[in-house]
Amino acid sequence: MPGGGRTPDAAVLRLRPRLPSPLREVTDERFARHGVRLLLKRDDLIHPELIGNKWRKLAPNLRAAAGRTLLTFGGAYSNHLRATAAAGRLLGLDTVGVVRGQELADRPLNPSLARCAADGMRLHFVDRSTYRRVAEPEVLAGVLRAADAEDAYVVPEGGSNSLAVHGCHALGEELRGRADVVAAACGTGGTLAGLAAGLAPDQRALGVAALKGDFLAGETAALQTLAFGGRRGTWSVDTRFHFGGYARTSDELEDFARDFESRHALPVERLYVAKLLYALVALTEEGAFPRGTTLAAVITGTPFPSA
Repeated sequence: MPGGGRTPDAAVLRLRPRLPSPLREVTDERFARHGVRLLLKRDDLIHPELIGNKWRKLAPNLRAAAGRTLLTFGGAYSNHLRATAAAGRLLGLDTVGVVRGQELADRPLNPSLARCAADGMRLHFVDRSTYRRVAEPEVLAGVLRAADAEDAYVVPEGGSNSLAVHGCHALGEELRGRADVVAAACGTGGTLAGLAAGLAPDQRALGVAALKGDFLAGETAALQTLAFGGRRGTWSVDTRFHFGGYARTSDELEDFARDFESRHALPVERLYVAKLLYALVALTEEGAFPRGTTLAAVITGTPFPSA
């Protein structure tokens, strides 16, 4: 039961993550006809509830929390909130989720937030203006007071802090020598920051933005500076494939995801992974990857609710 649990290394490791995550090649003529090999890095198989980059980001923060209440932030469909809530249930930790959108407080919980609540997470809704400013110390202190969580261990939105970046460094290390280009969907930049730093010098990382805006390159660079003291690795961000922004999809993307699932027996998460895979097909068609390129796509999550 949540409340006062301890999370030393041994406790976190008792969750039995599957590491390194599997790497498998798939045959897809959309890549093969351009001389590109496609590998899928199955981070979605690390843990059934702390999936993909969520495990890599959360594990070091769970250790640092050392049993304290864990408070973090996210939107109404946040994969990170769900993973944090699940970690709290599994490890006996109290969790608080600060949710963007005060107007949601009086509405029925959507399936994502309902799962958080069922896992014991206490939800605290804030207005969007306040949410945008939670990085400011005075605003954060006010949110913690209002949530009755002043002593909580705070993890930022998406789980992206210096500990998380170091956690994602292992993803790059697992892929050293296995691909020329490693691509991952990006929401806050933490996975890309660690991935790029962990790759070998002759490899490059590509982030596909799942959100609208040109902020991710700056956020990724800032996270690398925080974690490593400066920019690390060769990496870039493509911002063209967000399909309207956070939690937005389209009929075209839905059709693409279903087709990819049928081709490769892979459940495709729609808000991040589908955008990544769509982008890689489009970039390959554009000639972005020379013939002979081995391309690895990091599969960071699974559909919710289950497809």
